[in-house]
Amino acid sequence: MSRPTARVLATLELLQTHGRMSGAELARRLSVDRRTVRRYLVTLEELGIPVTAERGRDGHYMLVSGFKLPPMMFTDDEALAVSVGLQAARDVGLAGAHAAVAGALAKLERVMPATLRRRVRAVGDTVAIGPARSPVAPADNLALAALAEAAETESRVRLGYRGRSGEETARDFDAYGLAFRAGRWYVVGWCHLRRGLRSFRLDRVVAVRPLAARFTRPAGFDALGHLARSLATIPRAFAVEVLLKTDLQTARRELFPAVGLLEWTGGGVLLRAQVDSLRWFAQELARLPFAFEIWKPAALRRALAAVARRLQILAVGKRSRRRGRAHHPVPRVGKRGSETGPARLQAPSR
Repeated sequence: MSRPTARVLATLELLQTHGRMSGAELARRLSVDRRTVRRYLVTLEELGIPVTAERGRDGHYMLVSGFKLPPMMFTDDEALAVSVGLQAARDVGLAGAHAAVAGALAKLERVMPATLRRRVRAVGDTVAIGPARSPVAPADNLALAALAEAAETESRVRLGYRGRSGEETARDFDAYGLAFRAGRWYVVGWCHLRRGLRSFRLDRVVAVRPLAARFTRPAGFDALGHLARSLATIPRAFAVEVLLKTDLQTARRELFPAVGLLEWTGGGVLLRAQVDSLRWFAQELARLPFAFEIWKPAALRRALAAVARRLQILAVGKRSRRRGRAHHPVPRVGKRGSETGPARLQAPSR
């Protein structure tokens, strides 16, 4: 939507919300001069929306009394999709998301038929969508909007970025796409400082300045796929390779996306990952419903064996306690008067 068109619609929204506004107030709200406001009002009248003007120094404007926009024509499925989509938007790390969603729903309800309005409200009141993890929202949505526009128009930008250490750097950047993953927004593209594909967290972007240079975005570029691969291959303490004896679809369903890269090999799915804790990774493998073969490192086999022993101890210990309660063994008194009884198998402390 072009900016003039958006401002014409904003003019209509202001008149609908406030009923009667002066030309000066409309100009201030829209960040334009009074002549431009009058042009927007003429455009509304050309679209069949009647606007009346009051004479005077300020020149107040209002919609004709009793005028209402025709109701939006949503099918049941469309109304459900819009409502659920807005509910989900609250949990994707947008700045001011809750207020924006509430405002959007209120505007939609004003022009919806009563039946659809009730259904949309029912979804809002009863549906809860929990994120995989708490999102980290940037201070505002300016960087997201600016980088999305830069990617769409293939315009280079000057990107200011604050690293993990707090140091700020600047670079020319070609934005290929944006993605939301693991509670954070990222922009992926070509970094002219590092001369390669890079991804940057939006909550660390401090400035986006458009440049005159243009670029060509790779056709069909998958920002989310690239982000998943780059996060999964960040060097860590251990490089892991495991052959999963299943198909690719099942492997993707059973493993969360950030665990590593999955590749079909013909004899199974090869899982490549970088991890800091072999014990944690062994626990992830232990819960899989299909067979697998550890290729490397050998230490992962030992970690998996330790997990198996712990599970065996827990299973045997539970049966042992049940038998102990059933037979009530009489404790034996040792030489120093201490009581000794049947040996109890306990799980090792964490």
